[in-house]
Amino acid sequence: MFELRRLRLLHELAQRGTIAAVAQALAYSPSTISQQLSQLEREAGVALLAPDGRRVRLTAHGETLAAYAARALDADEEIRGELEDTRLGIAPVRLAVLQTAARALVPAALTLLAERTPGLRVEISELPPEEGLFELGARGFDLAIAEQYPGLTRPHRSALDRDLLGVDPIRLATARAIGPLADLAEHAWVMEPRGTAAREWAMQQCRAAGFEPDVRFELADLSGHAELIAAGHAVGLLPDLLWAGGAPPVHLSALPGDPAREIFTAARRSSRSLPGIRSVRDALADAFVARRV
Repeated sequence: MFELRRLRLLHELAQRGTIAAVAQALAYSPSTISQQLSQLEREAGVALLAPDGRRVRLTAHGETLAAYAARALDADEEIRGELEDTRLGIAPVRLAVLQTAARALVPAALTLLAERTPGLRVEISELPPEEGLFELGARGFDLAIAEQYPGLTRPHRSALDRDLLGVDPIRLATARAIGPLADLAEHAWVMEPRGTAAREWAMQQCRAAGFEPDVRFELADLSGHAELIAAGHAVGLLPDLLWAGGAPPVHLSALPGDPAREIFTAARRSSRSLPGIRSVRDALADAFVARRV
């Protein structure tokens, strides 16, 4: 019989790639992770890991057991959810949220939860969508708020579901009215860092307009984008959620086709029925609707 705690370590290694990354994610020392995986190998009776330079990789047996570990962890979450429905108290919900949703949705959602489920503890971390979805799949979080840009598909993870909160228009942001997107080839641009969906989508819009943007500023913080643009140092593409109901400090113009990104919540299919996760999702959905009323 395999111990679920050790199976999780193998699952984490399959997800994160290195023992050091597993140790950092779970707040263990690398030596502790190695010892526990060695014990799991003894229990399995086969080699699960093989040297790969300074790292280790999963053997074929290791990959097989890691796949089993994922199913075992899912089953554990499902039964815990069923038991939680029959007892007092709700488990805390760990939420990974992108920056604009943290500003525009989370405060209102927490107010609703305080009224509806006063005993529920919600722990929130701001993470880029790519990282938030990865950590959700790796069980670092219970729920994530992420985005989908039009015409730019995000990989679907079979272990995760998606619930659409709504759409968020994206507009051209400038210090003053200075013309359509196609006229801004000579301007300095501010965009999110390379590797993000937002950056790739923004680059595609500029190329479709006939130019390669001069990306002079790379910032993850969209508030920083707005400040640079308002001061006249750059132009950019910004979503409406950024303004969180306040007056934008920049001039906003419609983009060709009036594009909007989808804002959605994602949860593991094995845990989506947990009372706390259902409550947080409902509150976020209501908060999204309320901001437009």
